[in-house]
Amino acid sequence: MDIKKIDSEFIANTYNRFPLQVCKGNGSLLYDEAGKEYIDMGSGIAVNTFGLCDEKWQAAVTHQLSAFQHTSNLYYSEPCAVLAEMICKKTEMSKVFFGNSGAEANECAIKTARKYAAETKGSEYYTIVTLKNSFHGRTLATLAATGQDVFHKDFLPLTKGFVYASANDCEDLRRVIKENKCAAIMFECVQGEGGVLPLERSFVDEIRRLAAENGLLVICDEVQTGNGRSGKLYSYMHYGIKPDIFTTAKGLGGGLPIGAAVLGKKVENVLTPGTHGSTFGGNPICCAGAISILERLDENLLSEVKKKSEYIINELKNADGIENITGLGLMLGIKTKKPAAEVIKKCMEGGVLCLSAKDKVRLLPALNIPQNLLEKAVDTIKKAIK
Repeated sequence: MDIKKIDSEFIANTYNRFPLQVCKGNGSLLYDEAGKEYIDMGSGIAVNTFGLCDEKWQAAVTHQLSAFQHTSNLYYSEPCAVLAEMICKKTEMSKVFFGNSGAEANECAIKTARKYAAETKGSEYYTIVTLKNSFHGRTLATLAATGQDVFHKDFLPLTKGFVYASANDCEDLRRVIKENKCAAIMFECVQGEGGVLPLERSFVDEIRRLAAENGLLVICDEVQTGNGRSGKLYSYMHYGIKPDIFTTAKGLGGGLPIGAAVLGKKVENVLTPGTHGSTFGGNPICCAGAISILERLDENLLSEVKKKSEYIINELKNADGIENITGLGLMLGIKTKKPAAEVIKKCMEGGVLCLSAKDKVRLLPALNIPQNLLEKAVDTIKKAIK
């Protein structure tokens, strides 16, 4: 069966796929149709938190499969309730709305912020401030929230009510807030699709100050940075802030589709019956998988993430062919002197799968990638960048 030919004929042409068919995998290793082995340094774009075919995750998912696979949100289910409790207790937040993706989680955050602002300040206060170079999703609203023109050009007119400030520019942020009737400020602590660029601590402090001064909600987009990826449970924890809302997805499910908008005390009761919903949100199988992931994201694991991050940076920062490295934890962007696409191709030929983010090579390995595989992957990357 020629899977690549079938894919080309019947699947919408929205992806520039690598010439690789994944056939099986285990941990941080996966194999193509010819049996060639690859070290996975992308983990499904920060999704496979504990790699492929993780036994504890499989057991949790299989157990739930044998009970029931789905019920509507008109009824209670244990996995959904237990997962929400875990998230809230680990973050000192109040309520969770479950959806199926990061974009849906961000949509929920936007709706919550607008409803809150309308009720507390007036219906004209609906504008959400986001940052230039940000990425928040591909639905029409989250596309409008994304501060990159390249994603906008084919889908005009955009949903109104979003304005963009320059990242790490406090003066521009103050200007944007002053000129608009705003409901919230929404941002990624590390701009992933924008090039793996962390925000400066002073800028995040100014976000917090301006939000308090102007009665704005603080929304952190933790879709890619969350669930241990940054070396903290959620990346906002590096900055000493507590958002009013944060969103998460990707690594939460460990390979199953789940997203969550996590609501703080201020907005815990903004959403009421009928104001929001999702057919598959809180799916018991996805929630069972997420419980298995979240319960293992402890301080020992997070400490290992930091050590592995330090290893990668120390090994590569002075290597020939590297200009700089940005990011947090196991979410790193490598600016190479060679074009990133060329480096990624050479890495693939050498049995290592990397990703890109703008003009950088992006690394998002499983959080538990074995040290020997990490060392082998880094050695391959070194050779590819020369």
